Amino acid sequence: MTTGSMDAQPSAQTVDHEDDQASVVRSPGTANRWRWLWHEWTLAVLGGLLLAVVLTWPTLRHPASTIPGDIGDPTLQTWQMAWAGHALLTNPAGLWHSNTFFPETYTYAYSDTLLGYAPLGMLGSGFEAALIRYNVTYVLVHALAFVGAYALVRQLGAGRLGGAVAGVAWAYAPWRLAHAGHLNILSSGGIALCLAMLARGHGWSLRHGYRPERRRPGWALAGWLVAAWQISLGFGIGLPLVYFLLAAVLVGAGGYGWSWWRRGRRPAFGRRLLVADLAGGAVFGTVTLLLGLVYLRVVDLNPQAERSLAWTEMFSPPLIGLVTAPADSWWWGERHAAAREQLSWPPEMALLPGMVLLALAGAGLFLSVYPARHRVALGLGVLATVLLGLGATLGGDGDPGYLTLSKHLPGWDALRTPGRMMHWTSLLLAVLAAGTVTVFAAAVRRWSSRGRARFLAPVLLLVPLALVGLEGVNRTAHPEVPPPPAAMRTAAEPTLVLPAGGALDLIFMSWTTDGFPRVTNGLAGFEPVTQAQTKAATAAFPDAGSVAYLRGIGVRSVVALPGWAGGTPWEGIADRPIDGLGITREEIDGVLVYRL
Repeated sequence: MTTGSMDAQPSAQTVDHEDDQASVVRSPGTANRWRWLWHEWTLAVLGGLLLAVVLTWPTLRHPASTIPGDIGDPTLQTWQMAWAGHALLTNPAGLWHSNTFFPETYTYAYSDTLLGYAPLGMLGSGFEAALIRYNVTYVLVHALAFVGAYALVRQLGAGRLGGAVAGVAWAYAPWRLAHAGHLNILSSGGIALCLAMLARGHGWSLRHGYRPERRRPGWALAGWLVAAWQISLGFGIGLPLVYFLLAAVLVGAGGYGWSWWRRGRRPAFGRRLLVADLAGGAVFGTVTLLLGLVYLRVVDLNPQAERSLAWTEMFSPPLIGLVTAPADSWWWGERHAAAREQLSWPPEMALLPGMVLLALAGAGLFLSVYPARHRVALGLGVLATVLLGLGATLGGDGDPGYLTLSKHLPGWDALRTPGRMMHWTSLLLAVLAAGTVTVFAAAVRRWSSRGRARFLAPVLLLVPLALVGLEGVNRTAHPEVPPPPAAMRTAAEPTLVLPAGGALDLIFMSWTTDGFPRVTNGLAGFEPVTQAQTKAATAAFPDAGSVAYLRGIGVRSVVALPGWAGGTPWEGIADRPIDGLGITREEIDGVLVYRL
């Protein structure tokens, strides 16, 4: 009885605690307000962000002074992001006519523009802000790739563990480490995300096929919009998405017509979904067309920008490249050093998607939650993308193959690096792997539910995730970026910065994020005629001929860095006289400013 009395009469502290719980239960608004914290997609996004910070470390350790990869292309991309935000805020009509390569036009389209990051480019101003913005974006790019792949394989029918493994395997595949300095190449998360949204919008998955009752027109529209945003980051990896979606639409329409003819009645689709597809497809097509026209204009103005198939042949990887990791891979880098010596250009030919991923995907061909016919289709997709990725190596000339596409598909000839098809190869491998990991997870749970060492189940479930994560650990360099000298702020624009030419021009471009003065400097995949003329005409600067030339094209000042001029035509520039030239020279912290 005593015990019963105690149970019947809880203490005041216990009553207060239970009343608090009851108040939460009785308040649906409060419960709903916090329920989202434990939702699968909240956890996926937060987990993706945390993984990105950890697996890209030390990117965020010194974001205002260092940059991942090298101080080449990343410094260009700090400028690209900053220019897009600056131009859209101050002069949208002048977006394509940037402050670099003066006096050329359409200079913002001399390479992949990363235009889709313009909203980020509107945050903050100046050189340090540009570096911080780039480093944060670098981390977010990896997080988006994880979330995109996770969403895709979940929509296709894999479980949560399968989604996590696929997300890590795709976002942190060893081959990506070779592109630590290529934000435009790493920015592929929108590919997986748009495919996930489109599949969800159309009620389709690999595991269950087409389920009309699960159609969601809003998701389909969102998928097209994300695809359009992905294209706005550049055609380097965006153009294959264009042709994939075009092929998917044709196949889908063909399948719809075949089903209608075979069954004698129209399959369910829905007017709202059709409207969403038409509207979203129109936006996607318009963005693609408008950006394509800008790049065509660049080629019209600069015929030398058009690349021959010789570029594709030069960057075509050998077969061994598919199982060779880049030097920046912590796990495989040193182990694959000998294999990399066989590659003529390792940054584009070290294409290992991950040994663990290959093993899991291979198992996924035989053991998976997906139907056999879909596994076969995925396997054929892997094979097709691998063959395309070999470029000219396939069959000795790549025709039929990658070079066939270069000859017949508009714009494909500009994709000079076949190895970047690994985006698609590794994504298909990740989908296959997710299927077999889902089966594995279900088997472990069944085994543990029978009382057999339940404490081992979480450990076993984390094994595939930990292994693909280990393969993604980086040894990426994070060099310090030289800050702009004070002399840059005192020079009147348009400005020529010396020594001109080569990778130094990329640093000079990043310096212009502090106010965006016009400069003749710039570096792209081709050299504009006026830039070549400027370098030739100013090799003896300062002299009468170079001063007259610069005045003629509108340049008002020259900033010279004597300490960087060794081995260039401007070596010893500080000792060259300016008498009789009608110009002035000022030294500011070892940097020379010539006012013309």
